[in-house]
Amino acid sequence: MDVRDVDFEDLYQGATPMGRKMPWDLGAPQPAVVALADAGAFTGEVLDIGCGLGDNSAFLASRGLRVTGLDGAPSAIEQARERAPGVTFAVADATKLEGYEGRFDTVLDSALYHCLSEDQRRQYLDALTRATRPGARLHLFAFSTDMPAGFPAPYLISEADLRETVGKDWTIETLEPTLYTTSMTAEELRQSVRAILDQDPAELDRLGTDADGRVLVPVWRLSAVRR
Repeated sequence: MDVRDVDFEDLYQGATPMGRKMPWDLGAPQPAVVALADAGAFTGEVLDIGCGLGDNSAFLASRGLRVTGLDGAPSAIEQARERAPGVTFAVADATKLEGYEGRFDTVLDSALYHCLSEDQRRQYLDALTRATRPGARLHLFAFSTDMPAGFPAPYLISEADLRETVGKDWTIETLEPTLYTTSMTAEELRQSVRAILDQDPAELDRLGTDADGRVLVPVWRLSAVRR
């Protein structure tokens, strides 16, 4: 099975070999996002693009921010509304963002970028540029090429890719490797990979875990300002 062929609507309905436990569903905000918020990285009108089940959106709203969470999967948005009824959620195509022109001051992309093909990534950045105001900030996390073989990532992203695609209309201020917290223990991740890819994911053993036993994966952390 090629993970690039996975339909996210099916995934949020639990209709894939992965089952209902998704690697990014912590049931809480992503720690890397919490760290950004603690540093004052989010201001004004915030877009959480590819919001999934809405935990990052709900967290940012709890900090007093005006947040809109958008995702392409209707089932994700339905569940996000149940989890955080006070937050604005809607279904939207991230490569178009029609109806949101010139609206946002801060954008959070918490692991959407690496789900898009090269052409889609270019369309997506053009859409983000249209949906934001000059001077807006983008905070993006994407799987890096340091990911071990066997991890079910749609695409692994190079530094050059980010500099070319994001750098077209945004001034990159920070681009550095960091770690991203998954919802899975090492054994749960191995079982999931076996179910999806039908192979022995031995190389995943080199991934570390946090104090709660959750696997940490290598990502890029990018912050940029819209020109």
